[in-house]
Amino acid sequence: MPVLSRFYGIVIRMLFDRALPARFHAFYQGEEAVVQIFPLRIISGSLPGTATDRVLAWAVARRAELLADWQRCRLAQRPLPIAPPA
Repeated sequence: MPVLSRFYGIVIRMLFDRALPARFHAFYQGEEAVVQIFPLRIISGSLPGTATDRVLAWAVARRAELLADWQRCRLAQRPLPIAPPA
């Protein structure tokens, strides 16, 4: 699963599956959350503390890049890195 971004100890990865909606995985302190990109929501798992808020805020700001990476995966291309929050 390629790493798209890292920030505040959170690692964002994308695993493509044509049968599932566009999504990414967020890992933090041994926990994992799967986040659907549109509509933006956690569809499984959870993250401790403020990590959920940080991931969702980052995803709102980077939604176009996340969707572009999902499209790259659909075309069997490697997703591009996405900048962490400023």
